[in-house]
Amino acid sequence: MGEQHLEAALPAGVDPRQHARALARVHEAAVTGEVLPNEPRSVISESWSRVRRLGLDPDRGPSSPVLDAAQLEARRRESGLDPLLPVLRGGLLSLAEQAAHIMVIVDAAGHVLWRDGSSAVGRRADRLGFVEGADWQEGAVGTNAIGTALVARRPVQVYSAEHYVRAQHDWTCAAAPLHDPRDGRLLGVVDLSGPASTVHATTLALVDAVGRLAESQLRTSHLTDLERLRGLALPLLAKVTGRALVTDPHGWIAAATGLASTGRLPLPASVAPGPLWLPAHGHCVVEPLPGGWLIRLVDRETAPPTRVSLDLRVPGEPVLVVYGAAGEWTHRVSPRHAQLLSALAAHRNGCSASQLAAVLFGDATRTVTVRAEVSRLRRIVGGIIVGRPYRFADNLEVVVHGSAIAG
Repeated sequence: MGEQHLEAALPAGVDPRQHARALARVHEAAVTGEVLPNEPRSVISESWSRVRRLGLDPDRGPSSPVLDAAQLEARRRESGLDPLLPVLRGGLLSLAEQAAHIMVIVDAAGHVLWRDGSSAVGRRADRLGFVEGADWQEGAVGTNAIGTALVARRPVQVYSAEHYVRAQHDWTCAAAPLHDPRDGRLLGVVDLSGPASTVHATTLALVDAVGRLAESQLRTSHLTDLERLRGLALPLLAKVTGRALVTDPHGWIAAATGLASTGRLPLPASVAPGPLWLPAHGHCVVEPLPGGWLIRLVDRETAPPTRVSLDLRVPGEPVLVVYGAAGEWTHRVSPRHAQLLSALAAHRNGCSASQLAAVLFGDATRTVTVRAEVSRLRRIVGGIIVGRPYRFADNLEVVVHGSAIAG
Protein backbone atom coordinates (compact mmCIF):
# COMPACT_ATOMS: atom_id res chain seq x y z
CA MET A 1 0.00 0.00 0.00
CA GLY A 2 1.28 3.44 -0.82
CA GLU A 3 1.11 6.46 1.44
CA GLN A 4 -2.44 7.71 1.66
CA HIS A 5 -4.70 9.88 3.75
CA LEU A 6 -6.97 7.94 6.10
CA GLU A 7 -10.38 9.53 6.50
CA ALA A 8 -12.23 8.47 9.63
CA ALA A 9 -16.02 8.22 9.40
CA LEU A 10 -16.56 10.15 12.63
CA PRO A 11 -15.29 13.77 12.60
CA ALA A 12 -13.15 14.75 15.58
CA GLY A 13 -15.12 16.08 18.54
CA VAL A 14 -18.53 15.11 17.11
CA ASP A 15 -21.05 13.21 19.23
CA PRO A 16 -21.57 9.79 17.57
CA ARG A 17 -25.31 9.65 18.22
CA GLN A 18 -25.93 13.14 16.86
CA HIS A 19 -23.80 12.32 13.83
CA ALA A 20 -25.75 9.09 13.26
CA ARG A 21 -29.03 11.01 13.32
CA ALA A 22 -27.65 13.54 10.82
CA LEU A 23 -26.48 10.73 8.56
CA ALA A 24 -29.90 9.09 8.73
CA ARG A 25 -31.52 12.31 7.45
CA VAL A 26 -29.03 12.49 4.58
CA HIS A 27 -29.57 8.81 3.73
CA GLU A 28 -33.36 9.16 3.75
CA ALA A 29 -33.18 12.13 1.39
CA ALA A 30 -30.78 10.28 -0.90
CA VAL A 31 -32.92 7.15 -1.28
CA THR A 32 -36.17 9.10 -1.72
CA GLY A 33 -34.78 11.59 -4.23
CA GLU A 34 -35.17 14.65 -2.00
CA VAL A 35 -32.71 17.53 -1.60
CA LEU A 36 -29.89 16.45 0.71
CA PRO A 37 -29.64 18.46 3.96
CA ASN A 38 -25.86 17.87 3.86
CA GLU A 39 -23.44 16.22 1.48
CA PRO A 40 -22.01 12.85 2.56
CA ARG A 41 -18.29 12.22 2.35
CA SER A 42 -17.10 11.82 -1.24
CA VAL A 43 -16.25 8.13 -0.82
CA ILE A 44 -19.81 7.53 0.44
CA SER A 45 -21.46 9.72 -2.20
CA GLU A 46 -19.62 7.91 -4.99
CA SER A 47 -20.59 4.52 -3.55
CA TRP A 48 -24.25 5.49 -3.16
CA SER A 49 -24.24 6.58 -6.81
CA ARG A 50 -22.84 3.21 -7.87
CA VAL A 51 -25.37 1.15 -5.93
CA ARG A 52 -28.28 3.34 -7.10
CA ARG A 53 -27.22 2.73 -10.70
CA LEU A 54 -27.35 -0.99 -9.91
CA GLY A 55 -30.94 -0.58 -8.69
CA LEU A 56 -30.16 -1.89 -5.19
CA ASP A 57 -33.08 -1.81 -2.77
CA PRO A 58 -32.04 -0.13 0.53
CA ASP A 59 -34.48 -2.37 2.41
CA ARG A 60 -33.31 -5.75 1.13
CA GLY A 61 -30.75 -8.16 2.50
CA PRO A 62 -27.90 -9.96 0.71
CA SER A 63 -28.86 -10.94 -2.84
CA SER A 64 -26.26 -13.60 -3.60
CA PRO A 65 -26.25 -17.23 -2.40
CA VAL A 66 -23.74 -18.15 0.32
CA LEU A 67 -20.90 -20.44 -0.74
CA ASP A 68 -21.19 -24.01 0.45
CA ALA A 69 -18.40 -25.61 2.49
CA ALA A 70 -16.55 -27.03 -0.52
CA GLN A 71 -16.74 -23.76 -2.45
CA LEU A 72 -15.53 -21.83 0.60
CA GLU A 73 -12.52 -24.09 1.08
CA ALA A 74 -11.65 -23.83 -2.62
CA ARG A 75 -11.75 -20.03 -2.48
CA ARG A 76 -9.58 -20.02 0.64
CA ARG A 77 -6.94 -22.12 -1.15
CA GLU A 78 -7.03 -19.95 -4.28
CA SER A 79 -7.12 -16.56 -2.56
CA GLY A 80 -3.40 -16.19 -1.80
CA LEU A 81 -4.38 -14.88 1.66
CA ASP A 82 -3.21 -17.86 3.74
CA PRO A 83 0.32 -16.50 4.34
CA LEU A 84 -1.15 -13.27 5.73
CA LEU A 85 -3.47 -14.90 8.28
CA PRO A 86 -1.02 -15.20 11.22
CA VAL A 87 -0.14 -11.49 11.11
CA LEU A 88 -3.73 -10.36 10.59
CA ARG A 89 -5.04 -12.51 13.42
CA GLY A 90 -2.13 -11.64 15.70
CA GLY A 91 -2.65 -7.92 15.17
CA LEU A 92 -6.45 -7.70 15.23
CA LEU A 93 -8.17 -10.71 16.76
CA SER A 94 -7.61 -9.98 20.45
CA LEU A 95 -8.73 -6.38 19.95
CA ALA A 96 -11.81 -7.53 18.06
CA GLU A 97 -12.83 -9.78 20.93
CA GLN A 98 -12.21 -7.12 23.59
CA ALA A 99 -13.87 -4.26 21.68
CA ALA A 100 -17.03 -6.11 20.60
CA HIS A 101 -15.95 -6.47 16.99
CA ILE A 102 -15.49 -9.23 14.47
CA MET A 103 -12.48 -9.53 12.20
CA VAL A 104 -13.42 -10.41 8.62
CA ILE A 105 -11.16 -11.34 5.70
CA VAL A 106 -12.58 -11.40 2.18
CA ASP A 107 -11.08 -12.32 -1.18
CA ALA A 108 -10.74 -9.99 -4.17
CA ALA A 109 -14.23 -10.96 -5.33
CA GLY A 110 -15.76 -9.85 -2.03
CA HIS A 111 -16.55 -13.28 -0.55
CA VAL A 112 -16.16 -13.61 3.22
CA LEU A 113 -13.52 -16.31 3.72
CA TRP A 114 -12.82 -16.04 7.46
CA ARG A 115 -14.73 -14.44 10.34
CA ASP A 116 -13.47 -14.40 13.94
CA GLY A 117 -13.91 -12.31 17.08
CA SER A 118 -16.72 -11.50 19.51
CA SER A 119 -19.27 -14.32 19.63
CA ALA A 120 -22.08 -11.92 20.59
CA VAL A 121 -21.35 -9.68 17.61
CA GLY A 122 -21.01 -12.79 15.48
CA ARG A 123 -24.58 -13.76 16.32
CA ARG A 124 -25.77 -10.29 15.25
CA ALA A 125 -23.78 -10.68 12.03
CA ASP A 126 -25.46 -14.05 11.41
CA ARG A 127 -28.87 -12.38 11.46
CA LEU A 128 -27.60 -9.86 8.92
CA GLY A 129 -26.30 -12.57 6.60
CA PHE A 130 -22.74 -11.40 7.27
CA VAL A 131 -21.36 -14.94 7.42
CA GLU A 132 -18.50 -16.95 5.97
CA GLY A 133 -19.20 -17.57 2.28
CA ALA A 134 -21.38 -14.44 1.85
CA ASP A 135 -20.79 -11.98 -0.99
CA TRP A 136 -20.08 -8.58 0.58
CA GLN A 137 -19.49 -6.55 -2.58
CA GLU A 138 -21.34 -3.26 -3.05
CA GLY A 139 -23.50 -4.82 -5.74
CA ALA A 140 -24.74 -7.46 -3.29
CA VAL A 141 -25.13 -5.56 0.00
CA GLY A 142 -24.68 -1.87 -0.84
CA THR A 143 -22.18 0.62 0.56
CA ASN A 144 -20.01 -0.95 3.27
CA ALA A 145 -16.34 -0.73 4.21
CA ILE A 146 -15.45 -4.08 2.61
CA GLY A 147 -17.17 -3.66 -0.74
CA THR A 148 -16.33 0.04 -1.00
CA ALA A 149 -12.65 -0.58 -0.18
CA LEU A 150 -12.56 -3.18 -2.98
CA VAL A 151 -13.78 -0.55 -5.44
CA ALA A 152 -11.92 2.49 -4.07
CA ARG A 153 -8.69 0.47 -3.60
CA ARG A 154 -7.96 2.28 -0.33
CA PRO A 155 -8.82 1.96 3.38
CA VAL A 156 -12.42 2.93 4.13
CA GLN A 157 -14.42 3.37 7.33
CA VAL A 158 -18.24 3.39 7.14
CA TYR A 159 -20.50 4.40 10.03
CA SER A 160 -24.20 3.97 10.67
CA ALA A 161 -26.42 5.41 7.89
CA GLU A 162 -23.46 5.77 5.54
CA HIS A 163 -24.33 2.14 4.80
CA TYR A 164 -26.79 2.13 1.91
CA VAL A 165 -28.88 -0.79 3.17
CA ARG A 166 -30.92 0.19 6.25
CA ALA A 167 -30.36 -3.13 8.01
CA GLN A 168 -26.67 -2.17 8.35
CA HIS A 169 -27.28 1.22 9.99
CA ASP A 170 -26.57 -0.27 13.43
CA TRP A 171 -23.04 -1.15 12.32
CA THR A 172 -19.66 0.48 11.89
CA CYS A 173 -16.82 -1.08 9.89
CA ALA A 174 -13.26 -0.29 8.84
CA ALA A 175 -11.51 -2.12 6.01
CA ALA A 176 -8.17 -1.98 4.22
CA PRO A 177 -7.18 -3.66 0.91
CA LEU A 178 -4.50 -6.34 0.91
CA HIS A 179 -2.13 -6.57 -2.07
CA ASP A 180 0.43 -9.12 -3.20
CA PRO A 181 3.71 -7.15 -3.21
CA ARG A 182 5.14 -9.51 -5.83
CA ASP A 183 2.80 -8.36 -8.59
CA GLY A 184 0.57 -5.68 -7.06
CA ARG A 185 -2.48 -7.93 -7.39
CA LEU A 186 -5.40 -7.21 -5.07
CA LEU A 187 -5.79 -10.24 -2.80
CA GLY A 188 -8.74 -9.05 -0.76
CA VAL A 189 -9.65 -6.93 2.26
CA VAL A 190 -9.28 -7.16 6.04
CA ASP A 191 -12.07 -5.61 8.10
CA LEU A 192 -13.13 -4.89 11.67
CA SER A 193 -16.90 -4.59 12.12
CA GLY A 194 -19.06 -4.02 15.18
CA PRO A 195 -22.09 -2.23 16.59
CA ALA A 196 -22.33 1.44 15.65
CA SER A 197 -21.91 2.38 19.32
CA THR A 198 -18.32 1.06 19.19
CA VAL A 199 -17.19 3.46 16.44
CA HIS A 200 -13.71 4.92 16.97
CA ALA A 201 -11.62 7.10 14.67
CA THR A 202 -8.44 5.08 15.31
CA THR A 203 -9.91 1.76 14.13
CA LEU A 204 -9.22 2.53 10.49
CA ALA A 205 -5.57 3.40 11.18
CA LEU A 206 -5.13 0.17 13.12
CA VAL A 207 -6.63 -2.01 10.39
CA ASP A 208 -4.50 -0.25 7.77
CA ALA A 209 -1.32 -0.66 9.85
CA VAL A 210 -1.87 -4.38 10.42
CA GLY A 211 -2.64 -4.86 6.73
CA ARG A 212 0.62 -3.14 5.82
CA LEU A 213 2.49 -5.33 8.30
CA ALA A 214 1.04 -8.47 6.71
CA GLU A 215 2.04 -7.28 3.23
CA SER A 216 5.53 -6.50 4.56
CA GLN A 217 5.95 -10.05 5.81
CA LEU A 218 4.89 -11.38 2.41
CA ARG A 219 7.43 -9.05 0.79
CA THR A 220 10.18 -10.33 3.10
CA SER A 221 9.34 -13.94 2.24
CA HIS A 222 9.45 -13.06 -1.44
CA LEU A 223 12.93 -11.52 -1.11
CA THR A 224 14.14 -14.65 0.65
CA ASP A 225 12.77 -16.83 -2.16
CA LEU A 226 14.37 -14.55 -4.77
CA GLU A 227 17.75 -14.76 -3.05
CA ARG A 228 17.48 -18.57 -3.02
CA LEU A 229 16.70 -18.53 -6.75
CA ARG A 230 19.66 -16.21 -7.35
CA GLY A 231 21.98 -18.76 -5.77
CA LEU A 232 20.73 -21.35 -8.26
CA ALA A 233 20.81 -18.97 -11.22
CA LEU A 234 24.32 -17.51 -11.08
CA PRO A 235 26.28 -20.74 -11.81
CA LEU A 236 23.71 -21.66 -14.45
CA LEU A 237 24.00 -18.33 -16.29
CA ALA A 238 27.80 -18.58 -16.26
CA LYS A 239 27.42 -21.43 -18.78
CA VAL A 240 24.88 -19.64 -21.00
CA THR A 241 25.97 -17.91 -24.19
CA GLY A 242 24.03 -14.85 -25.29
CA ARG A 243 21.47 -12.82 -23.34
CA ALA A 244 19.36 -14.54 -20.70
CA LEU A 245 17.48 -13.94 -17.47
CA VAL A 246 16.32 -16.02 -14.56
CA THR A 247 13.04 -14.87 -13.04
CA ASP A 248 10.66 -16.10 -10.38
CA PRO A 249 7.08 -17.04 -11.42
CA HIS A 250 6.04 -13.38 -11.05
CA GLY A 251 8.78 -12.09 -13.36
CA TRP A 252 11.12 -10.67 -10.72
CA ILE A 253 14.68 -10.98 -12.04
CA ALA A 254 17.00 -13.03 -9.84
CA ALA A 255 19.98 -12.82 -12.19
CA ALA A 256 20.83 -12.02 -15.80
CA THR A 257 23.62 -12.09 -18.33
CA GLY A 258 23.93 -9.47 -21.05
CA LEU A 259 21.00 -7.50 -19.57
CA ALA A 260 20.05 -5.45 -16.52
CA SER A 261 19.81 -7.84 -13.59
CA THR A 262 17.34 -5.97 -11.38
CA GLY A 263 13.65 -5.18 -11.48
CA ARG A 264 10.80 -7.14 -12.93
CA LEU A 265 10.17 -8.60 -16.37
CA PRO A 266 6.43 -8.42 -17.13
CA LEU A 267 5.42 -11.93 -18.11
CA PRO A 268 2.14 -12.88 -19.81
CA ALA A 269 -0.73 -14.23 -17.75
CA SER A 270 0.39 -17.81 -18.38
CA VAL A 271 3.92 -18.98 -19.15
CA ALA A 272 4.84 -22.42 -20.48
CA PRO A 273 8.16 -23.93 -21.56
CA GLY A 274 9.02 -23.16 -25.17
CA PRO A 275 8.86 -20.10 -27.43
CA LEU A 276 7.68 -16.82 -25.90
CA TRP A 277 7.23 -13.34 -27.35
CA LEU A 278 7.64 -10.24 -25.17
CA PRO A 279 7.06 -6.65 -26.37
CA ALA A 280 10.24 -5.38 -24.71
CA HIS A 281 12.54 -8.19 -25.90
CA GLY A 282 10.94 -9.96 -28.85
CA HIS A 283 11.47 -13.69 -29.35
CA CYS A 284 12.53 -15.73 -26.29
CA VAL A 285 12.77 -19.35 -25.27
CA VAL A 286 11.59 -20.35 -21.79
CA GLU A 287 12.94 -23.23 -19.73
CA PRO A 288 11.59 -24.22 -16.29
CA LEU A 289 13.73 -23.98 -13.16
CA PRO A 290 12.91 -24.88 -9.55
CA GLY A 291 11.08 -21.76 -8.38
CA GLY A 292 11.22 -19.86 -11.66
CA TRP A 293 12.17 -19.61 -15.32
CA LEU A 294 15.28 -19.40 -17.46
CA ILE A 295 14.46 -17.03 -20.33
CA ARG A 296 16.87 -16.94 -23.28
CA LEU A 297 16.58 -14.01 -25.69
CA VAL A 298 16.78 -14.98 -29.36
CA ASP A 299 18.90 -12.63 -31.47
CA ARG A 300 16.83 -12.24 -34.59
CA GLU A 301 14.60 -9.63 -36.17
CA THR A 302 11.23 -9.29 -34.46
CA ALA A 303 8.17 -7.95 -36.25
CA PRO A 304 6.73 -4.91 -34.45
CA PRO A 305 3.36 -5.07 -32.65
CA THR A 306 0.34 -4.39 -34.84
CA ARG A 307 -2.55 -3.97 -32.37
CA VAL A 308 -3.11 -3.00 -28.75
CA SER A 309 -6.23 -3.73 -26.69
CA LEU A 310 -6.84 -2.10 -23.30
CA ASP A 311 -9.69 -3.69 -21.34
CA LEU A 312 -11.13 -1.55 -18.52
CA ARG A 313 -14.41 -3.40 -18.10
CA VAL A 314 -13.51 -5.09 -14.80
CA PRO A 315 -13.18 -2.39 -12.11
CA GLY A 316 -9.67 -2.23 -10.71
CA GLU A 317 -8.33 -4.97 -13.02
CA PRO A 318 -7.20 -3.26 -16.26
CA VAL A 319 -5.63 -5.64 -18.78
CA LEU A 320 -3.41 -4.80 -21.74
CA VAL A 321 -3.04 -7.16 -24.71
CA VAL A 322 -0.37 -6.50 -27.35
CA TYR A 323 -0.71 -8.38 -30.65
CA GLY A 324 2.03 -8.93 -33.21
CA ALA A 325 2.97 -11.24 -36.03
CA ALA A 326 5.06 -13.23 -33.56
CA GLY A 327 2.24 -13.76 -31.08
CA GLU A 328 0.37 -11.91 -28.36
CA TRP A 329 1.19 -10.78 -24.83
CA THR A 330 -1.24 -10.12 -21.98
CA HIS A 331 -0.41 -8.11 -18.89
CA ARG A 332 -2.42 -6.71 -15.96
CA VAL A 333 -1.42 -3.04 -15.77
CA SER A 334 -1.72 -0.72 -12.78
CA PRO A 335 -4.67 1.70 -12.57
CA ARG A 336 -2.25 4.61 -13.13
CA HIS A 337 -0.79 3.03 -16.27
CA ALA A 338 -4.32 2.25 -17.47
CA GLN A 339 -5.15 5.95 -17.08
CA LEU A 340 -2.05 6.91 -19.03
CA LEU A 341 -2.79 4.45 -21.83
CA SER A 342 -6.41 5.65 -21.98
CA ALA A 343 -5.24 9.25 -22.32
CA LEU A 344 -2.85 8.39 -25.14
CA ALA A 345 -5.56 6.36 -26.89
CA ALA A 346 -7.81 9.42 -26.78
CA HIS A 347 -5.04 11.67 -28.19
CA ARG A 348 -3.46 9.68 -31.03
CA ASN A 349 -1.49 12.71 -32.23
CA GLY A 350 0.32 12.71 -28.90
CA CYS A 351 0.55 14.65 -25.64
CA SER A 352 3.30 16.63 -24.00
CA ALA A 353 4.26 15.82 -20.41
CA SER A 354 2.31 18.84 -19.16
CA GLN A 355 -0.79 17.82 -21.13
CA LEU A 356 -0.66 14.31 -19.68
CA ALA A 357 -0.15 15.76 -16.19
CA ALA A 358 -3.28 17.86 -16.62
CA VAL A 359 -5.27 14.81 -17.72
CA LEU A 360 -3.95 12.42 -15.04
CA PHE A 361 -3.64 14.75 -12.05
CA GLY A 362 -5.50 17.93 -12.96
CA ASP A 363 -2.16 19.71 -12.53
CA ALA A 364 -0.06 20.51 -15.62
CA THR A 365 3.04 21.16 -13.49
CA ARG A 366 3.49 17.50 -12.42
CA THR A 367 5.65 16.70 -15.44
CA VAL A 368 8.38 14.91 -13.46
CA THR A 369 5.84 12.37 -12.20
CA VAL A 370 4.45 11.87 -15.70
CA ARG A 371 7.88 11.30 -17.23
CA ALA A 372 8.69 8.74 -14.53
CA GLU A 373 5.40 6.90 -15.11
CA VAL A 374 5.92 6.85 -18.89
CA SER A 375 9.46 5.55 -18.40
CA ARG A 376 8.20 2.72 -16.19
CA LEU A 377 5.46 1.90 -18.68
CA ARG A 378 7.87 1.80 -21.63
CA ARG A 379 10.08 -0.67 -19.77
CA ILE A 380 7.04 -2.95 -19.69
CA VAL A 381 5.53 -2.49 -23.15
CA GLY A 382 8.62 -1.81 -25.22
CA GLY A 383 8.25 0.37 -28.31
CA ILE A 384 4.48 0.68 -28.48
CA ILE A 385 4.82 4.05 -26.67
CA VAL A 386 7.12 6.63 -28.26
CA GLY A 387 8.10 10.16 -27.23
CA ARG A 388 8.23 13.75 -28.51
CA PRO A 389 5.28 13.91 -28.05
CA TYR A 390 4.19 10.90 -26.00
CA ARG A 391 1.92 8.73 -28.17
CA PHE A 392 1.22 5.24 -29.40
CA ALA A 393 3.56 4.18 -32.21
CA ASP A 394 2.42 4.94 -35.74
CA ASN A 395 0.59 2.21 -37.72
CA LEU A 396 -0.56 0.63 -34.45
CA GLU A 397 -4.27 -0.13 -34.05
CA VAL A 398 -5.48 0.81 -30.56
CA VAL A 399 -8.76 -0.39 -29.04
CA VAL A 400 -10.10 0.53 -25.58
CA HIS A 401 -12.92 -1.49 -24.01
CA GLY A 402 -14.74 0.28 -21.16
CA SER A 403 -14.28 3.70 -19.60
CA ALA A 404 -11.15 5.37 -18.29
CA ILE A 405 -10.75 4.93 -14.54
CA ALA A 406 -9.81 7.28 -11.76
CA GLY A 407 -6.44 6.93 -10.16
